[in-house]
Amino acid sequence: MLMDKATPPGGPLSGFVASAVEYMMDAGQRSVLFLDVLRRRGDQYREHAAQTAPHVLQYAAELIIDGRKLDEPVNYVLVRIIPPTDIEIDPDRRPFIVVDPRAGHGPGIGGFKADSEIGVALKAGHPCYFIGFLPEPMPGQTIERIARAEALFIEKVISLHPKADGKPCVIGNCQAGWAVMIIASLRPELFGPVIIAGAPLAYWAGVRGKYPMRYLGGLLGGGWLTALTCDLGAGKFDGAWLVQNFESQNPSNTLWTKQYNVYSKVDTEAERYLDFERWWGGHVNLNAEEIQFIVDELFVGNNLAAGRIRMSDGQTVDLRNIRSPIVVFCSKGDNITPPQQALDWILDLYADVDEIRAYGQTIVYTVHESVGHLGIFVSGGIAKKEHAEFSSNIDLIDILPPGLYEATFEAKGADTTNADLAAGQWVMRCEARTLDDIRAMGGNSLEDERRFAAAKRVSEINLAAYRKFLQPWIRGMVTPQMAELARNLHPLRLQYEAFSSQNPLMSMVKSLADQVSKDRKQVSTDNPLFAFQEQASRQIVHALDSWRDSQEALSEATFLAVYGSPALQAAAGIDLQSTPSRPPEMSAAHREMLNRRIAELKSRIGEGGLREAAIRSLLYVGSARGMVDERSLEALRNVHRSNVGARLTLSEFKMVVREQFFMLLLDQEGALTAIPKLLPDDSNIRQTAFAKVGEVLSASATISGEVAQRLKRVAELFGVDADEVSDNASNMSSFDQAKAS
Repeated sequence: MLMDKATPPGGPLSGFVASAVEYMMDAGQRSVLFLDVLRRRGDQYREHAAQTAPHVLQYAAELIIDGRKLDEPVNYVLVRIIPPTDIEIDPDRRPFIVVDPRAGHGPGIGGFKADSEIGVALKAGHPCYFIGFLPEPMPGQTIERIARAEALFIEKVISLHPKADGKPCVIGNCQAGWAVMIIASLRPELFGPVIIAGAPLAYWAGVRGKYPMRYLGGLLGGGWLTALTCDLGAGKFDGAWLVQNFESQNPSNTLWTKQYNVYSKVDTEAERYLDFERWWGGHVNLNAEEIQFIVDELFVGNNLAAGRIRMSDGQTVDLRNIRSPIVVFCSKGDNITPPQQALDWILDLYADVDEIRAYGQTIVYTVHESVGHLGIFVSGGIAKKEHAEFSSNIDLIDILPPGLYEATFEAKGADTTNADLAAGQWVMRCEARTLDDIRAMGGNSLEDERRFAAAKRVSEINLAAYRKFLQPWIRGMVTPQMAELARNLHPLRLQYEAFSSQNPLMSMVKSLADQVSKDRKQVSTDNPLFAFQEQASRQIVHALDSWRDSQEALSEATFLAVYGSPALQAAAGIDLQSTPSRPPEMSAAHREMLNRRIAELKSRIGEGGLREAAIRSLLYVGSARGMVDERSLEALRNVHRSNVGARLTLSEFKMVVREQFFMLLLDQEGALTAIPKLLPDDSNIRQTAFAKVGEVLSASATISGEVAQRLKRVAELFGVDADEVSDNASNMSSFDQAKAS
């Protein structure tokens, strides 16, 4: 009888032996190559740390301002990104400025890849600038001093582009997000749209059973531990501690997955791993004053949204002062800055959308379903979709009427209406939302707010006690040399140093790796032992995740029990019947200005011409949809390009849109009945104008329902027959002349 060809000679036992030999050969080679990757990582770390200005930007850059040379020196710099030779930049387009987070790591993450925030802005034709920093802070450097320096940087960018079609779009990632918001509230005249990605603006916010990092300050007793760490660092805070906090949130990835992924795919994953580790291991220092401000005012104090932060000149940081559109990008998969922390500042500041409009603010948010914290500004997929859409549609965001919107994205397909009017592979639209849409994501109860308020008060008490009784002793004992030694011995730094070529035991790894690479024999994916390895890895991840979940549950239960104690709250001076305090009511000066503006707009409802009538009509009809689509803006641009007469600049057009929007909001019926007075007598011009209104409205969707009813009323106001307009709109010359006038 013939032997089955699938059965090796010797039967199943010999087949298993062959699989075992194949697996052991591969595992041995992978182990050597993995150790060599760790050696390269260690050498890369040492080389990176030795640089004067280490960064991970993938673009060439030109230094514009060195913050160390300012009257109030800081370790921040402004550079201009030099675009690749295959990308053409329009110097008259709105500049983009990316501000990198100083959260323990070095700069460059916003331009870490070609598909990055900087990359997509360059591809859209925008000049790009980058605000980064050096590893060591300047003596006396504070958060306020940095804010003033970054305002000078933005002023410089504006001066370099005097003909730009708008003020700079400023992107703040993570910790840079709240920093940018502080500057924008103090110097609102400097900013175009502000994009904040993964930025914790309402640090107390969250939901039960998730996001336990917000409990950490209370569980550690507050800001006194930060002060102790800074004193042990001789006045500096080691950023490696912040990085360690991030890593502790996902122990399965930190302790296993990240390394195992390289080990199991060492032939393909090494370079990607080393690129990321070059940034992840680039730890930087902060001054004690900087980190204490961050912990006391933001993390434990939660004072930013509440309007309780004051500058040295007495100016209060009030986010309601921001006049530029604010774009908030967050993710449900982000356990560092969950959606509640990114968005609930809106609930803290405003009672409803009408109050947002009263301050003239436009807020756009988008919530990703799964991407993690770093993926918000590192992931190439995110850059190609969300960041690319924001970059190419920044003008759409800038001219949105005041209010609250959610940006949504729909993949373009064969059935997409007017797909040629949408840039890229997605169609972006901004849909009107209310505060209830944010509340629906979940948040704290009043009892939870009192718990956090108690933790804040305990932190203040502990910090005051530490400063009075222990701080003088600690500072007297610690020398700069001791602090430097402690930094060098930090576990995160040691893991890089231990596997570098400085370790004599690693000296033979490189030569072994070279030999292995020449005779590499990879295991087949159907090898049973390789399958067992993968299963074992999954079990390890599951065990570590289960341990994390149990620790997080214990942390939450402990925080809720300790700070929910009525006795502790009473001792801390917390009113058991108190409700969360909102920022001060609208100032008398702003209320007076608002009343004057309302009276002015009402008095001007009957003023204007064809342009005002057309925009007012578009806003009236389009508001029935509750959203604005990028295709509608592009159709409007096409109308704008077809005009041979004088054209509005973007800022002028934005002003007209806002005025007409508020006129409709204040007196819709009066604004509509005034439209015939704004129109010329020439029926051909009115017909052509009405046709263009319909063209813009139909660019994104079929006109039907309430939209059709409103458009029919506009047709009556224009004195035209909507069904015949398309046949009579071919004569454009008279329309152009009227628009120009």
